[in-house]
Amino acid sequence: MKNNQTLIDPVAITAYSALSASGLGSDALYQSLAENRSQLAPLSLFKLPFPAYVGEIKQPLLDIREQLAEYNCRNARVALTALNDKQGGVRDAVEAAKEKYGAHRIGVIIGTSTSGLYETEAAYGVLLETGNMPDDFHFVTEHAYQATGRFVQQELGLTGVCYAISTACSSGAKAIAAGQRLINSGLCDAVIVGGVDTLCRLTLRGFRSLELVANQPCTPMDKNRQGISIGEAAGLMLLEKRHADNADKMKVLSVGESSDAHHMSTPHPEGKGAALAMNNALQLAGLKTGDIDYLNLHATATKINDSVESRAVYSVFRDQVPCSGTKGITGHTLGAAGALETIIALIALQQQFIPGTQGLQELDDNCQCQVIQSPLQTKNMHIAMSNSFGFGGNNASVVVAL
Repeated sequence: MKNNQTLIDPVAITAYSALSASGLGSDALYQSLAENRSQLAPLSLFKLPFPAYVGEIKQPLLDIREQLAEYNCRNARVALTALNDKQGGVRDAVEAAKEKYGAHRIGVIIGTSTSGLYETEAAYGVLLETGNMPDDFHFVTEHAYQATGRFVQQELGLTGVCYAISTACSSGAKAIAAGQRLINSGLCDAVIVGGVDTLCRLTLRGFRSLELVANQPCTPMDKNRQGISIGEAAGLMLLEKRHADNADKMKVLSVGESSDAHHMSTPHPEGKGAALAMNNALQLAGLKTGDIDYLNLHATATKINDSVESRAVYSVFRDQVPCSGTKGITGHTLGAAGALETIIALIALQQQFIPGTQGLQELDDNCQCQVIQSPLQTKNMHIAMSNSFGFGGNNASVVVAL
């Protein structure tokens, strides 16, 4: 049952779209989830001196129009393709919001960890060969963190608040939190939020240097897990202030955040930061632990992170909430993961099912929380939580509801 002390007002989710290795749109993502079918495969976008299974987008990407050519990079094209997903209807919902509120009242907050790094790597390759950077490389509008958000704003003709969030793997979730706050504060009437990240050499080599990249598809929460499989994705939502016209829409109830700053790349061993984020989310929404019907785990499939998260989840929920990790299907999409997996939580509520944990064969001996191995059809699910925990202890737990 709910408490009476809701500390933040919910906001409506009037449209959402996802693009990942599963394809474009919620139907494609739902099909992969329902079948518990991994989309991880050997990397083909570029070559590396080590094996890596990744969640690579195979969907053809739309071209950037000539007027915005300076933004042309893989990250922007992924964002554009997700924006134009007809099923999700984000672009149409934005146009309707512009008519209702005005372009100046609609914000854009995009989380990313890579931005246009893929193009930057190529540009530096040219520099090494020729001594000059390519004429068509634009650092501020391709590489910089705010580039994708600014592109989305320009593409949609918006003039409101626009900025980027880059807190590693929690970036997309924290963008949702920031969007809810902008609406609650009255600074915006609607905000496009989410995350966009694309594959690049720096990310894969960086995680490899930390000995965290598996040489096979990742197996979250499994006793014999070997590490992560990196993916790429865009997860976009339009949040709006609630009123009679959108009263029947899905809602963001709250986003609990914490920053434990235990270590640059390792979470607190007792999961204190993760537990604090989950508890903060419950408190902000005026919820009790028993109100959560499904929890999407961060579950990166690394030895330490999965163990710590399971400890944190058990400290908050015991074994009373069904949970699963879906990165065995999409890969770990880094700055987009918080948004993509919030969308997975939305799909779980809409379809009344609990996704499985793809790749899980034998649950880790130390995992006490209720991890679902195979997809499970259910009913009477109304509220879900999605965890995203980033480097440096940047933690976020998103709570959404029907």
